[in-house]
Amino acid sequence: MCWYCGCREIPLIRAFIAEHEAVSAHAGELLRALDAGDVVRAQQRLELMAAELRSHWDGEERGLFAVMSPDPEYRDYIAALVAEHRELDRLLAAADLADADTRGAVRAALAELVLHIAKEEDGLFPASLTALDADQWNAAIAAWQAVHPGAEP
Repeated sequence: MCWYCGCREIPLIRAFIAEHEAVSAHAGELLRALDAGDVVRAQQRLELMAAELRSHWDGEERGLFAVMSPDPEYRDYIAALVAEHRELDRLLAAADLADADTRGAVRAALAELVLHIAKEEDGLFPASLTALDADQWNAAIAAWQAVHPGAEP
């Protein structure tokens, strides 16, 4: 994530970044558990990470993505991000880390997740600063809050 564009000053973007950081922490713990041969702990972290991701994706897709995707400039970019969400969700939903092939697939997916997060934080989030008007920001925030009842971005 860049530090120069100012999008970290936007509460909703700051909330998305905090969610990315939480997911990344779970991913790190998952990988450390796999490296230690602790499949049970790794599976627990995977499940926590998957739950965090699903909530995060729901907030992004109902909010920021929904208000930006009607713009042809962002439509395909956002569609690709959503496709990546779905692909990772399918893997996580079926992942049994007792299986060596699945462990390899999860490791690869976590490396891809780092790239995915960069596409959002270095691409879409900064673009939102100039792309959205006040009504669109309000709609995106309301959608995020609907997914995170009682929370403030």
